[in-house]
Amino acid sequence: MPGTFVPSYLNLIRSGRFDERLRRAFHRMRRCDLCPRRCRVDRLRDSRKTFCRSGSRAVVASYGPHFGEERPLVGRHGSGTIFFGYCNLACVFCQNWDISQGRELGRPVSSATLAAMMLSLQQQGCHNINLVSPTHVVAPILAAVRLAAHRGLRLPLVYNTGGYDCPETLALLDGIVDIYMPDMKFADSAIAVRLTGVPDYAEVNRAAVAAMHRQVGDLVIDAQGIARRGLLIRHLVLPDNLAGTDRITAFLAEQRSRDTYLNLMDQYHPCYKADRYPPLDRRPTATELRQARRWAEKCGLWRFDKG
Repeated sequence: MPGTFVPSYLNLIRSGRFDERLRRAFHRMRRCDLCPRRCRVDRLRDSRKTFCRSGSRAVVASYGPHFGEERPLVGRHGSGTIFFGYCNLACVFCQNWDISQGRELGRPVSSATLAAMMLSLQQQGCHNINLVSPTHVVAPILAAVRLAAHRGLRLPLVYNTGGYDCPETLALLDGIVDIYMPDMKFADSAIAVRLTGVPDYAEVNRAAVAAMHRQVGDLVIDAQGIARRGLLIRHLVLPDNLAGTDRITAFLAEQRSRDTYLNLMDQYHPCYKADRYPPLDRRPTATELRQARRWAEKCGLWRFDKG
């Protein structure tokens, strides 16, 4: 890699503090509270009673260079994505529902196999390791990162999450994750509960985004246009402003930073169960998409990646 970039986790490993984070992550799986659902199930023994249906191993649906992510992640050689099966949310409009809630969930892998995937992505020239839906598998991810780092992994880690993350788990990731990329799906939990399956999405999400920003700051992009560290927000514009775009952009500008890098996504289309939940049974209009961008600009946000 060009320049003198050193991924955060490498410094933590060299300091000897990484192993304690790893131990704590697996300990918390014994009465699992790694995500805000706090199922309190021993995932080292039984995954049947957990919402995420995940045990001690991560389930990987697919991995490889991805060229459809944000520009600072993709660069010339792609973002090294690892798609994990299952999720801690149950969004009725999920565009990856076959991976998160369906039948194409993938296979459980050992930490050694997951580490080999990371190293393979590095060997293919990818600019980062992009962990997609990682919240429920933080512990096996950390085990794999430790192995991969000892074998030469030097890419930044991207924590690509639905945004329903608890502060205790984010604290475990402090000094390990280089780039946080959370969704901000909804500004109002009263709307979100019916569409995501959790009663407190908005409150938990705002607290998580604040914690992420405190850890890594605004997105830093190098001379080659590649993201190295920082926060990148994804927000999907929904019809009838169901997502509360005006409130989310105001939160980012007023309570985080006007330099927040925002992907104001315009690609919503009805899928999975969305046709049962009007107005999610239609795409946003061109007028609604223009209004979403105006709200962001009015708040003073200026770093956009339209996707």
